[in-house]
Amino acid sequence: MPASDTVRIPLPDDRAYDIRIGAGLLDEPASWQGLPKAAAAVIVSNDLVAPMYAQRLRERLLAVYSRVDVVELPDGEQYKDWASLNRVFDHLLAQALDRKTVLFALGGGVVGDMTGFAAATYMRGVPFVQVPTTLLAQVDSSVGGKTAINHPLGKNMLGAFYQPERVIADLDTLDTLPDRELRAGLAEVIKYGPIADADFLGWIEVNLDALLARDKTALAHAVRRSCEIKADVVGQDEKEQGLRAILNFGHTIGHAIESGLGYGEWLHGEAVACGMVLAADLSQRMGLMPAGFTARLRTLIERAGLPVVPPKLGAARYLQLMRVDKKAEAGAIRFVLIEALGRAGLHAVPDALIAETLTAHGAA
Repeated sequence: MPASDTVRIPLPDDRAYDIRIGAGLLDEPASWQGLPKAAAAVIVSNDLVAPMYAQRLRERLLAVYSRVDVVELPDGEQYKDWASLNRVFDHLLAQALDRKTVLFALGGGVVGDMTGFAAATYMRGVPFVQVPTTLLAQVDSSVGGKTAINHPLGKNMLGAFYQPERVIADLDTLDTLPDRELRAGLAEVIKYGPIADADFLGWIEVNLDALLARDKTALAHAVRRSCEIKADVVGQDEKEQGLRAILNFGHTIGHAIESGLGYGEWLHGEAVACGMVLAADLSQRMGLMPAGFTARLRTLIERAGLPVVPPKLGAARYLQLMRVDKKAEAGAIRFVLIEALGRAGLHAVPDALIAETLTAHGAA
């Protein structure tokens, strides 16, 4: 495995940035060179990740910034809210930190999304860097500039598109990732196959056991290929006017599961995995995919140790929750469906067909 790899996110107006992928990047001085100049930096992390990595990162950053603070938030999707976000703002304001202050998001998707949102809005925008420590964040949430917090009525409903200066994906941080979190991250890796790369789906099927065993060579390829696909999509459609919606395969039902059960009950990747099974089923029912596709995807997701049976919330509740989804339009629920292996599109799906799928999979 190479010491490090770089995937570039191509964006206009000098906003392009690099995702650096490899082992040992946290301790590599080059990871932190060439960032915006500032007197101060603030590491935002959580009470699970900070004890493991915050001091190491702080020591590296003190070679670049004269002051480096750490803000520690509670861990968990249920804390992706205004109260936690305000803890970041409270620190920035209490310390009178200026608009050149650089924020560093050290953690998983929740920390990354909240730090990005804080950066987008503090003094109308300060620079930030993503330092993802979960597989899900390394392959998905840290890349592309989506920032947000949750609302009791819908996931990620309050946020902004705001790009980081750089993403540092140190594969060594995955060594301390709990098994459940690793599996949840694999859901977002699996997603990229059906929507964009049929060969990658086949590669995942062959190499799944190596990924579960945390083989660094396999993980490096999975992270790199996932980021390449996302970079290509974001480069074409930064603010989700069309194409970028395909990255939400499995997310319509997935977000409904998270909201319906209460944030944190299922991990995001677990909900997306289950949502992909049902979206695959809808792809078949809509006549887009041949019989057997759902079974193939379900088998892979089951092998990854992820849920394939949705919680029994009832069809009416699912439909209510999905109408709040950001892809819904004029009251119609729209799903990312697979049109051919490696190609996806956005489709309005009749309520009756959605209810049929939910019933068939035990959700009703």
